[in-house]
Amino acid sequence: MSGSASPGICVGPRNRADGAANDAFGRKAGICDLGETGEGRNSRTAVRAWLRLLTCTTLIENEIRSRLREQFDFTLPRFDLLAQLDKAEDGLVLGEASKLLMVSAGNVTAVVEKLLASGYITRQPSPTDRRVQIIRLTHAGRAAFRTMAEAHNGWVEELFGGLSDEEIAGLTGHLAQLKRSAQGRIEPREPARRHGSKDMGRGARAAIRPKPPG
Repeated sequence: MSGSASPGICVGPRNRADGAANDAFGRKAGICDLGETGEGRNSRTAVRAWLRLLTCTTLIENEIRSRLREQFDFTLPRFDLLAQLDKAEDGLVLGEASKLLMVSAGNVTAVVEKLLASGYITRQPSPTDRRVQIIRLTHAGRAAFRTMAEAHNGWVEELFGGLSDEEIAGLTGHLAQLKRSAQGRIEPREPARRHGSKDMGRGARAAIRPKPPG
């Protein structure tokens, strides 16, 4: 997908060939080109960069997703959850995992059920609150994750093989700037979003909720 969308036209992702990204848990990113910004800069410059970022993300993510499936018969959502659990020695409450992965609790639960069935994690009530469920890696789960993580690191190194160390460092710095820019414009609106959430009916929220992953 190129960055030549006409001004005033919002483009929604249709399929992988469009170059728009579906993340590990099935969420989709939206694209909108409105011409001039309020700051006098043509928004196409930012939109082109956004489209290029989405394309790179999609290419790399899809390749990693395919290699995980082919070499380990494993899915990317399960790998992502194991990665979070590998860093949490005391395990994670389901709600914490949902926030870390930025997906709904329902999506996390679907992945948890798959990992429980494989023996890679355990799920037990909290000793202080029986209503709270805590998930932890088993020895088998940690060993399997470490094997997959080593392969994953090698795949990423391979896919970044066309860039020098200096170019990767520069890219990392620019992405850090972009993250700060986005956060600076999103975070002040979070309280308003929470207070205004009642304006969206339960049915509308359900309609945009990602489907449970496999």
